[in-house]
Amino acid sequence: MWRELAPLGRSATTGGYRRHAWTPADGDCRAWFREQAAARGLVHEEDRNGNQWAWYGDPRAGGAVVTGSHLDSVPDGGAFDGPLGVVSGFAALDGLRARGAAPAVPLAVVNFTDEEGARFGLACVGSRLTAGGLAPETARALRDAEGVSLATALERAGRDPEAIGPDPERLGRIAAFVELHIEQGRSLVDTGHPVGVASAVWPHGRWRFDFTGEANHAGTTRLDDRRDPMLTYAGTVLDAREQARLAGALATFGKVAVEPNGVNAIPSVVRGWLDSRAPDEPTLDALVTAIERAAAERGRREGVGVRTERESHTPLVEFDHTLRDQLAARLGGAPLLPTGAGHDAGILSGSVPTAMLYVRNPTGVSHAPAEFATEDDCAAGVAALTDVLEGLACR
Repeated sequence: MWRELAPLGRSATTGGYRRHAWTPADGDCRAWFREQAAARGLVHEEDRNGNQWAWYGDPRAGGAVVTGSHLDSVPDGGAFDGPLGVVSGFAALDGLRARGAAPAVPLAVVNFTDEEGARFGLACVGSRLTAGGLAPETARALRDAEGVSLATALERAGRDPEAIGPDPERLGRIAAFVELHIEQGRSLVDTGHPVGVASAVWPHGRWRFDFTGEANHAGTTRLDDRRDPMLTYAGTVLDAREQARLAGALATFGKVAVEPNGVNAIPSVVRGWLDSRAPDEPTLDALVTAIERAAAERGRREGVGVRTERESHTPLVEFDHTLRDQLAARLGGAPLLPTGAGHDAGILSGSVPTAMLYVRNPTGVSHAPAEFATEDDCAAGVAALTDVLEGLACR
């Protein structure tokens, strides 16, 4: 499975993946998922929000146990983030069959669409829509860098944008969702365990900062006469780093758009997107407020307008304690790990009992081509997931 999936959407230049939602590369991954379901005699479904389901057992029966993750990527992302959970889900079903285990409830592997939000700027679109955390009209209006709306992208892919929306009936048939994921960080290296269990997801969000100045000639405008939004943006990036360090939190400006984006032109507008995460809501609120205040103060001094808008927010997620502890015990006391990374499991946690397994990442690199896990650790992840699914579904 891994060999078949590996070439899809991979850049020959960087070695990273560009599997953005509703693009041809995404379509290739979706076809791969359908083929894996068909090869196992599983019932394949695509729900109203584009999420794919491969069912072992009656999809309409209740009490289902579901595993899986996503197949899309960030720009030039690594091979493991998302796909490891989907591949491991199919491998765990194979393992159950090899053991002769007889599930008492339906089992499914899921591929949630547009988890990374790389194309339209909002993470976990498929799971948010399904859980009712994203209004359909808001989703349809999302636009990519070329101005293509999600509604148009869905139409081009042969889907009905008017069909998207909450799916409580489907979620009501799920008794537990367990997502396996590569560790994003390197905490497991210090524990000696190849697999860990998630305890919580830090609250996090994305904010857009618009810095508005005055376009002018780079070769004739005196430095003292400039209203350069790039300077205010750059100062805000540095302020965000310092404020995050003081708060024991995280702040990253990872995306920027410049107008008119000419080498010999002072920009008129700079837009920067802040990703911020913290151990708790008060810390996150205080951090973002401090960054916004520092940006506004810089803007006043430098003659630059500053406007901010929150584009997404995910509150603190504490995974289901009973399910979490059950997984840790079944895996022989696997360590509990918090994370600053968002996941579909976190989005679904308000509707379904959810838990997560992490597979050791020796380098700690994620969202980059160097993301890595050894074959032995991936196999340990599959074995752990197989044990967990057996305990939940074969009683």
